[in-house]
Amino acid sequence: MRKIAVLVGIISMAFVANAQSLSDLYEKVNPSVVVIYTHGTEVVGGGNRLNTVSADGLGSGVLIDDEKWYIMTAAHVIQGAEKVKVVFPSGEDVSATIVSSIPNADVAMIKLDWKPLQTNVKAVEIGNSDNVKIGDDVFVIGAPMGLEHSLSRGIISGRHHMDRVSGKGKKLEFFQTDAAINTGNSGGPMFNMNGEVIGLASSILTQSGGFEGIGFAATSNIAKRLLLEQSHFWSGLENIYVNDAIAKALNIPQNGGLLVQKVVPVSLGGRMGLIGGNYRANIEGQEIMIGGDVILAVNDIPLTSQENMEKIGDLLGTLSPGASFKVTILREGKTKILTGSMPTE
Repeated sequence: MRKIAVLVGIISMAFVANAQSLSDLYEKVNPSVVVIYTHGTEVVGGGNRLNTVSADGLGSGVLIDDEKWYIMTAAHVIQGAEKVKVVFPSGEDVSATIVSSIPNADVAMIKLDWKPLQTNVKAVEIGNSDNVKIGDDVFVIGAPMGLEHSLSRGIISGRHHMDRVSGKGKKLEFFQTDAAINTGNSGGPMFNMNGEVIGLASSILTQSGGFEGIGFAATSNIAKRLLLEQSHFWSGLENIYVNDAIAKALNIPQNGGLLVQKVVPVSLGGRMGLIGGNYRANIEGQEIMIGGDVILAVNDIPLTSQENMEKIGDLLGTLSPGASFKVTILREGKTKILTGSMPTE
């Protein structure tokens, strides 16, 4: 009986120590976690691009550089945003500018427009996601359903490589986790038990619409490679790729293209003069916007295959700041060439 009591005591002590460790980690890293509020507009349809409605959004992010004031988040949180506001745990809010966004990897980076007034804000450490193993303990901080700075914990349930490539032959990679992820968690950091960021909350797999124990986070190494090791790029476009029979039905003069749905005016795409759709249509059960530009090629690389889209991604990622490139589009039945230039940031 005494041995059993001692054993129970040891287990209880270990549990308390672990709980305290997680609590301490939360206190350490939470000041660097932010809530992101976005504002944008959506075209109602009917042919009038001036007929719009507000489209506000909510997400999370994490400070990774306290000199340049860079924050990592998910691409789908900010891709179509016209205004971005970041709120720290203290309640201080700072406007931010979108620096880079890679939608196919669902990673993005924004920059604070000014240094926050609070003095205890420090950048977190970015861990090496290649060292993470299935079964490792992790925790996620974010704003699920608007509940700011909520903590959820779980394990790494799996590691998934996507067919899409992130550049230099490296496949996109996502962690699977049972740590709760809900609306508002997107872009929030996933930490290991050393307090290092190893992923960014991205999406869930669900039949009910809510969390069912299967969540995904873009790995930190993919985020670093795409956001910190190549040229910054935010298109400000929301697109749908169409090919084969759909491309033919839309009178696209090649086997594929990007149907531009929306363009943020202050983005690279907006400065180039790209135009989004202005009519709502339903094609095989999917609602899309038509009437806008169709992107056919970038620097003469046609958008006719996944391989070519990866080549275009590699090309844009290696262009120097200020370098120009050309985009071939289809507009109102006629082919046109637009010129863009990479940001100088």
